[in-house]
Amino acid sequence: MAATASGGSAFGQDTGAQADDEAAEQAAADFRRELRTVEEDVSDLKERVFRSKATLKLLKELVIDSALTGSRLVLWHVNKLGGGYSMESAQYFLDGKTVFSKVDPGGTLDTVREIKVSDSSVPAGSHSLQVNLVLRGKGYKVFSYLRTYQFKVTSSYVFNLEEGKVTTLRVLADSRGGLRNFVERPTIQYDERAETFREE
Repeated sequence: MAATASGGSAFGQDTGAQADDEAAEQAAADFRRELRTVEEDVSDLKERVFRSKATLKLLKELVIDSALTGSRLVLWHVNKLGGGYSMESAQYFLDGKTVFSKVDPGGTLDTVREIKVSDSSVPAGSHSLQVNLVLRGKGYKVFSYLRTYQFKVTSSYVFNLEEGKVTTLRVLADSRGGLRNFVERPTIQYDERAETFREE
C-alpha cells in the first residue's frame, strides 16, 4: 500500500509539471502575439507620421508658392472729416464680404486718424469695395442743432489686383467745400498704389 501511494504521488507531480509547461508556453505565445500587435501598431504609426510629414511639406510648399505668386491687399481707413462731423460707425465689404465693421460713437473712429482695416492675400483680378459710414454733426452754441443730424455716406470702388504685387488702398473720408449743404459735403475718395513684392 505504501508503494501504491508513492506511485500516485509521482504521477501527480508529472501532471503538475506538464500543466506548468503548457501554461508557460501559452503565456509565451500570448506575449509573442501581443508583441506582434505592438510592432504592427508602431509600424502603422510610423506610416501615419510619414504621410503627415509629406502632407505638411506639400501644404508648406503650396502656401509659400501662393504667397510668392499671388497678390496682397492692404486697406486703410483715413478720417479727414475735421471737427464738424463725428463718425459713429464704419463698414467695409470686399466682394460682398465684411472685412471691417466698427460701431464706436465718440471712440477711435473719431480720435484715430488712420486705421489699418485689412491686410491679407487676395487673388489677382478685379475686385469691388463698398464702404458705409454713419456720421453725426458736431455743432456748438448756435450750431448745436447739427448734433441732431445723423446720416449715412456710402461709396463703392472697383479695382484690379496684379499678380505678384501688393496694393495699398487708402479710403479717405473727407469733406468737400463749396455751396453744398452740411449733409452733402462728406465724401469718400480712394488712393490706390501698387508695388512689386517679389522678383519678376
